[in-house]
Amino acid sequence: MQSLVNAHPVGFPARALSWTSLRGASGQARILAMGTVEPTPGDRIQQGLKPDAREDLSANRPSPPPLPKGIKLKAVFFDVDGTIAVSDPLHFKSFQEMLSNVGFNGGIPIDEAFFQKNISGRHNPDIAKDLFPDWPMDKAMQFMDDKEAHFRKLALGILEPTGGLLRFCKWVEEKGLTRAAVTNAPRANAEQMIKAVGLEQFFQLLVIGSECKRGKPHPDPYEDALKHFGLQPNEAVVIEDSSAGLQAAVAAGIPSVGILTGNPESSLIAAGASVTIRDFDDEKLWKALEQ
Repeated sequence: MQSLVNAHPVGFPARALSWTSLRGASGQARILAMGTVEPTPGDRIQQGLKPDAREDLSANRPSPPPLPKGIKLKAVFFDVDGTIAVSDPLHFKSFQEMLSNVGFNGGIPIDEAFFQKNISGRHNPDIAKDLFPDWPMDKAMQFMDDKEAHFRKLALGILEPTGGLLRFCKWVEEKGLTRAAVTNAPRANAEQMIKAVGLEQFFQLLVIGSECKRGKPHPDPYEDALKHFGLQPNEAVVIEDSSAGLQAAVAAGIPSVGILTGNPESSLIAAGASVTIRDFDDEKLWKALEQ
């Protein structure tokens, strides 16, 4: 993979990165669930965001394929955000702050449930259209660009590898498996996170959703990775933390592992995960791949 941009640590303690750290001292989130406040006429930007506003690719989704075993496994494709590093708490904080600043939901901060259902793992243009249906697309995308810059600022020096990641990556290299990072994150974000966890020399390919015909939950990013390496879907395994990413993997016919770094296990299973793991040290992962 081409050389990546440098990250400049600023000495934040690693334990600061967690969902708990984003709550108030009482342990309760200082936010209200979306829909509990009646929007004023000036808050009409919220009204376009309804449960049916997002494209539902779950209809007629094929059953999740089994994980490839032994000699069949030739490649591992990793999502980035929330998979190689627990970054969703920082994305949540970024969105929470910036949406409040522009008066979204009457300025009432979004909660974790809203973030996980409507934002986590999704393609930025899709998020922008749903959050700001009444805004010109260029204005909505400028908001998304500003949010990503805010995320990168928050993330400097604070991201660490997901538990067991480096051990797993060493195993992947020792097995001679092909590896790619496949993400909906903007390229600058992806490169910063890959650098932060020390994997800039590990990945042989970085696929960015916005640089494909369509991003996740469509299969295009994973299909592009398969095509690049000349692989069949049953020769690879995907590791993902979001419903959108798992839907993309299943739509591409690739067996997938759901990693429980932020989203509920039920949502990952519903999206098509063949197996779920708590992190890369989970024995379920090792047993599934080494049988």
